[in-house]
Amino acid sequence: MLTSYYTVKGYGEHEIVIQKSRFIAYIERVTTEEDAQAFIEKIKKQHWNATHNCSAYLIGEQDHIQKANDDGEPSGTAGVPMLEVLKKRQLKDTVVVVTRYFGGIKLGAGGLIRAYGSATSEGLNATGIVERKLMQVVHTKIDYTWLGKVENELRNENYLIKEINYLDQVEVQTYVNAEESSQFVEWMTNITNGQADIHEGDVEYLEVDVNLS
Repeated sequence: MLTSYYTVKGYGEHEIVIQKSRFIAYIERVTTEEDAQAFIEKIKKQHWNATHNCSAYLIGEQDHIQKANDDGEPSGTAGVPMLEVLKKRQLKDTVVVVTRYFGGIKLGAGGLIRAYGSATSEGLNATGIVERKLMQVVHTKIDYTWLGKVENELRNENYLIKEINYLDQVEVQTYVNAEESSQFVEWMTNITNGQADIHEGDVEYLEVDVNLS
């Protein structure tokens, strides 16, 4: 598993107009090629009367699945520029479809490359990008008398609390960088004078908004 990577928040769409042609970008997060193809087909069905529905996607930890489709535009002027935007932004598990309604003015090869690249880039900006960080969830059980001190110490050190469960004892669940969990356990043991029951829970991805435009 990657310790961190960038991807899109989820579904998004954004329209731009260039020389009277409408370019509508549709973005989605996908984890399989089947999901990417299904999304592309859904947009094609929605815009069956469009001039073109061009697409690109990058999937997998090592980007081992990547496709670009010009859907009738001159070769290399639509799908590839769209894919290049995804690569430049270092995005993973992302599919984009740009629907074009021709406005009567030909853009030429260079104009098409810029148009499809811009539509993709602005679509990504509108959708939003997140960094997914692999985090260890550490469970700390303490008496209620320790809660105020523990919360303050966690916030002072910029640790993110996942949740607090108020049971017979208080259980504080904290996100910790996976490679730093042993240091965290030692630190928490020290601030609670060894009176905490600490154990590591699941490893999961935490999503943080980023600006990669």
